[in-house]
Amino acid sequence: LLTREYLPANLVAGLIVGIVALPLAMAFAIASGVKPEQGIYSAIVAGLVVSLFGGSRIQVAGPTGAFIVILAGITARHGVDGLLVATLMAGVILILLGAAKFGGVIRFIPDPVIVGFTAGIGVIIWVGQWRDFFGLPKPAGEQFHAKLVHLLASLPQLHPATTAIAAGSLVLTVLAPRLPLFKRVPGPLVAMVAATVAQAVFQFDGVATIGSAFGGIPQGLPRLSVPLISFDRMMLLLPSAFTIAMLGAIESLLSAVVADGMAGTHHDSNQELIGQGIANVISPLFGGIAVTGAIARTATNFRNGANSPIAGVVHAVTLVLVLLAAAPLAARIPLCSLAAILFFVAWNMSDL
Repeated sequence: LLTREYLPANLVAGLIVGIVALPLAMAFAIASGVKPEQGIYSAIVAGLVVSLFGGSRIQVAGPTGAFIVILAGITARHGVDGLLVATLMAGVILILLGAAKFGGVIRFIPDPVIVGFTAGIGVIIWVGQWRDFFGLPKPAGEQFHAKLVHLLASLPQLHPATTAIAAGSLVLTVLAPRLPLFKRVPGPLVAMVAATVAQAVFQFDGVATIGSAFGGIPQGLPRLSVPLISFDRMMLLLPSAFTIAMLGAIESLLSAVVADGMAGTHHDSNQELIGQGIANVISPLFGGIAVTGAIARTATNFRNGANSPIAGVVHAVTLVLVLLAAAPLAARIPLCSLAAILFFVAWNMSDL
């Protein structure tokens, strides 16, 4: 698999998956309550570490939609620093689960439980993106039903330009891959670029962008920074860390099973948990959030010719190059276009 004849296909697959991962990583980070660049940092670390130390040949890891609800709740209660500590602890738990050979236990979870769980998360993500999609005021209340009622009541206040860009982004995300001209280009990337160009050219008033909301994305790689860890804080965050670890274990092993079905391979479930654990220990040290196997990106990886971990490494390198070369351009990306991408992600997660 590491011979020269397989190298071109894995390079191309890694490049394409890196481009696919860019808008998703930023969207997942913003929805989780952190800065967009933290999603990119997470995807870089996960793509590199899981490819090198995981137990699946073509698995691609990074931030995923399934984590959004859990991570957003942890961020709201304990702050970003608390989220980083919980993620690091979850990484240690995953390593211990893999070392204790618990990887085989996950397959006994009933499929309807997993489908219902992810469908519920899909609904929460969808409603949670209404604010950015329609340009609505921040909803009141903490519980889902309270936010839903407030969002429904505020729908008449939608911002026309924001809604128009979001609707156009959603249409492009869904339809662009079906057009001959964009057949090989990821729909989310087409939507994000088109929305960014439209906002840069027409300068619509009141349309929130990454620049207006977060001040843009820093150009360069993150620095190593260890979050504040104490025994009391660890005890407080232990339930959250365990939740991240269990969800990460389930989703990464599900993704590995999907990869096996497509590629005709057989993954090592315990090694996969160890690889995911290492990634979740390293990710928060560079400001990243929780990561796991990403089914959609893994499938894209295989469809574009990947058959070895080289593709996952190239995906991480691609994101590094984008971060170094094009970070200033990200300030013009409208948040509503990322919300439209998450609408599409929520639909796919629901598995209707």
